[in-house]
Amino acid sequence: MTCRIRRGALAVALAAYGTFAWADATNQDGAALSLEVQTLRAELQALRDEVRELRKQAVAEATAAPPTKAAAVVQAPAGGASNDAVPMPGGSQQRSPLTLFGYGELGYTRPTRDPSGSTANLTRGVLGWGYAFSPDTRMAAELELESGVASSSDAGEIELEQFYVAHDINPGLTLKTGLFLMPAGYLNQSHEPAAYYGVFRNEVETRVIPSTWRELGAGLEGTTESGWRWNAGLVTSPDLGKWDPAAGSECALAPLQCTHQEGSQAKAKGLTVYGALNYDGVLGLNVGGSLYTGDVGQGQAGFAGARYQLGELHARWEPGPWQFQALAAYGRFTGVAAINATLFAGQPTPIPDGFGGAYLQAAYRGWNTGGYRLSPFARYEILNTARGYSGIPQGLTPPDAPTTRVLTSGASLFLTPQVVFKADYQVFRGQRERNALNLGVGFQF
Repeated sequence: MTCRIRRGALAVALAAYGTFAWADATNQDGAALSLEVQTLRAELQALRDEVRELRKQAVAEATAAPPTKAAAVVQAPAGGASNDAVPMPGGSQQRSPLTLFGYGELGYTRPTRDPSGSTANLTRGVLGWGYAFSPDTRMAAELELESGVASSSDAGEIELEQFYVAHDINPGLTLKTGLFLMPAGYLNQSHEPAAYYGVFRNEVETRVIPSTWRELGAGLEGTTESGWRWNAGLVTSPDLGKWDPAAGSECALAPLQCTHQEGSQAKAKGLTVYGALNYDGVLGLNVGGSLYTGDVGQGQAGFAGARYQLGELHARWEPGPWQFQALAAYGRFTGVAAINATLFAGQPTPIPDGFGGAYLQAAYRGWNTGGYRLSPFARYEILNTARGYSGIPQGLTPPDAPTTRVLTSGASLFLTPQVVFKADYQVFRGQRERNALNLGVGFQF
């Protein structure tokens, strides 16, 4: 009974917090409301702490009971997404510790200059599951199928996108270990189709920051009452031994995408240290960045001493129905001159010194009626995946990769917050053969 009362109080606090957030977004008595929001935030955190303690007591009582089916059920983690209830003797219910989630997306592309190149693809289907061992310890995993079919003769892939255990050391500090997504930019950790604009993921957060970038290792995540979020950890590094110097290879288009190891027999002599920091203390505003550095030579003959660094800065502002978003990322390889001179001289795609890009995006949460919502958007991107080469003899140095400039404009029609139809048109400056109309459907649960 006490737990239900506390949960009710927590729901009331959340509703009040949302009401004040909406009012602040419409600039009504902003200063006064800001003070009240800060007060509500503190009270909400206190309620969360009390609910956590009540859950711990419930678990302790359950594990102390005789070994029945009821004793095996524990509460879902704080803020848990599971709505599955397990019937209990006497008609009472407890939530199942098992949670299912997932997403899927389909895409259609029609190049305007060559309609014969039109393609339709089941881009990806993902099934995820989580299990709460206790209120403070849980695991999560995602199994992904790309391009509909995976076989020796098809382009599809089957992969574990995440597979990790997380433990809340205290309400503001979590330890995570296993295969997990890197906290880089906006897209990498929030890449479900309803979470981003455009039929396909943006170029910068696909080719400069690899999507979806995950590594094996351990990390800490923390939050503060003042609105700061931080991440830090030690994980596996990309492997330059996977570099493909052939013309048109994936490495020419996305240097880290082609070399990150995805937890598959990952070479681990060289590791990556990462850190990320975000500030969410002002309603409707997020600013942050992240930095990664590590050994990519992995102690292999001919690759010793090679390292990489990747840094990015991002910001999002949501005044009322508008959303403005910006991101800039830059990466580089160091210690690769000897590798290029001995292994890749004369090859079309040696290892570049640097790669980077940036984008600006604006969206408007517009027409909203009967549960439907239409959100038009526009995004401008500029990126280059190969700037300069070290160690290449004079006369054999290939030209820098061409700079890609693309304007994407379109709209998302949400049938519900979890189901979206998308349409956009992309214009590539200086690469008109890539101009295309894209259509897509996505869902998540």
